[in-house]
Amino acid sequence: MKRGESEFPSREHPLSGDLKVGDALDLFMLENGYRRQDYDAPRTPARVCGISFSVPNSPLHRWSIMRHDLHHIATGYGTDLPGEAEMSAWEIRRGIKPVGKYVGCIVLSAFAVGFMVAPRRTMRARSAAGLGPNLFSMPDVTYDDLLQMSLGDFRERLLIPRDGLASGIRGLNGMAPRRKDAS
Repeated sequence: MKRGESEFPSREHPLSGDLKVGDALDLFMLENGYRRQDYDAPRTPARVCGISFSVPNSPLHRWSIMRHDLHHIATGYGTDLPGEAEMSAWEIRRGIKPVGKYVGCIVLSAFAVGFMVAPRRTMRARSAAGLGPNLFSMPDVTYDDLLQMSLGDFRERLLIPRDGLASGIRGLNGMAPRRKDAS
């Protein structure tokens, strides 16, 4: 996939449910400056409060972050601080026990930060989560099978509306490429 500006999706709404999950993941990666090969790296890049560093990429971390990214795609929540808080609130409501202590602490921390940076959005995301499943509670579902599904069908499987949950502009993390149309 080329990295031309015209290939960035609109951030005004979640990605289209007509896309395949794998194609949506490619757009998510492009938009955020992430790379799929980082899933297999010994360490993965991270950034908090403008400070870049890397974290160990254990098998459980890899499994968890790959599913976390698919949760972003399903819900439409961004990767900026408020978006990560929304994503964490959604995941906590749906259950994070299988992710282990390390990733669980990251999710809980993002949820806590959400109360400082975007308390209403964080609580709306928690409420919107309901009590449905998430990919952490579906260990028998293969990742490759998920990538072949339509995004709309994937959302339905997670009991999310076919058009996603997020409203408003999807914020981007600090590692995301700069865009002329960025707000």
